Amino acid sequence: MAGDPIESVKSGIRTLHSELMGDPSAVESAYLSVITFDSSARQVVPLTELQQFVPPDLTPGGTTALGEGLRTLMNCIDTEVRKTTGEQKGDWKPLIFLLTDGNPTDNWQQAADEMKTKRPGNVIAVACGEAMDTNVLKSITETVLVMKNVSPNDFSAFFKWVSASIQQTSAKCGAQGSGGPSPVTLPPPPPQITIVP
Repeated sequence: MAGDPIESVKSGIRTLHSELMGDPSAVESAYLSVITFDSSARQVVPLTELQQFVPPDLTPGGTTALGEGLRTLMNCIDTEVRKTTGEQKGDWKPLIFLLTDGNPTDNWQQAADEMKTKRPGNVIAVACGEAMDTNVLKSITETVLVMKNVSPNDFSAFFKWVSASIQQTSAKCGAQGSGGPSPVTLPPPPPQITIVP
């Protein structure tokens, strides 16, 4: 992403953080992390509690290293998300929002297969713009959305929906405890975003 879309994503992350800070359930249970993938993948913000989270200054890149991004995501989950054991309750299953506006430029199929097999979290993949092949995202998760327009207003509506999704999940987490194995139920997406059947 570059230009207005990347600026809209940065603004959306700031809005998301601000809205979540106003929800006591989210403040108590939600953590945020940001991973980017362009010519390479990197975790720009480790899994951080809301009070300590600082929205990153994202910079645009040229390619789409989706496979490397998925591997980075799985490694971060393995090292940062506590698993349930006999001695401790684990963290709630992560809610993962995967945004991309381009088709993969690296070897992504093996990482996608591993993601679908391992199911490290509840993955919501979002194709931004009309150029993205949604079949690629369907090979990662069943929950695929399309945001055809990438205007600031569309991104704003998307991040408000992400905030509502996290707040709903946080409330459920508080009511049921941690380590919930079942998929989450998300609120309906805004009209600018369509669900891929």
